Amino acid sequence: MSVITSIILGLIEGLTEFLPISSSGHLIIARDLFGWQGSGDLAFDAVLQLATILAVILYFWKDIWHLIKVFFSMIRGKIVEKKDKTVVWAIVIGTIPAVIAGLLLQKYMETTFRSAVLVCIVLIIGSGVMFFAEKIATKNKELTVKKGFWVGVFQCLALVPGFSRSGATISGGLFMGLNREEATRFSFLLSVPIIVGAGLKEFISISHTGFLATNNLDLFFGSLTAFVVGIFAIDFLMKFLKKHTLDIFIYYRVILAIVVLSVIFLK
Repeated sequence: MSVITSIILGLIEGLTEFLPISSSGHLIIARDLFGWQGSGDLAFDAVLQLATILAVILYFWKDIWHLIKVFFSMIRGKIVEKKDKTVVWAIVIGTIPAVIAGLLLQKYMETTFRSAVLVCIVLIIGSGVMFFAEKIATKNKELTVKKGFWVGVFQCLALVPGFSRSGATISGGLFMGLNREEATRFSFLLSVPIIVGAGLKEFISISHTGFLATNNLDLFFGSLTAFVVGIFAIDFLMKFLKKHTLDIFIYYRVILAIVVLSVIFLK
């Protein structure tokens, strides 16, 4: 893999990790169309995801630091604001479904799910979920721990490349009655534990294989690109969804799926 390829993959990861169009799906499609597949693809993607989660942590640093302090105050038995307590428990409980599903589906994520055709099918299915979330969901209800759990269940859908973590969790938030801004904010906060956990797990598993040593330059430039682009992508989505619906992303997903399927079957 060249440095240029790594930068392109980092650009794709940073941009699509946060927009509801699926980062893993785009990386699989890019590798399939341009012949960039390799034995360390999953490991490389996991490191890029760690870079993007650093972007989330930086962007939401004040919120995350505040919630960490709230969490330890709760452990020490101190009185905390009800709303803050709800958010902390919603994140904790909401993370559990994806952890369980991730452990159960791990072998499929490394093999069966790495298919461009499957990604295209899931892109279309995910578009349907987002469409109905926009059309039938009631909004402006407050976050609760129960709602956090159900948004976490939606997060499990993102384990299948093509669905999109943000697309799944924002849709889950809309179905639970949250407005777009609150659903998006909670989506990003909920993503931190699961992406950090998955990324570190993969990072540790490859640390003794020599993959990091032989790909350090590629990983550096790819991760740096993903981090910088990720910050701009988060800021864009947070501002965009204050005034707009998910429709533009729904159209994009469907068009992308049709175009890629056409290219694949016409080869």
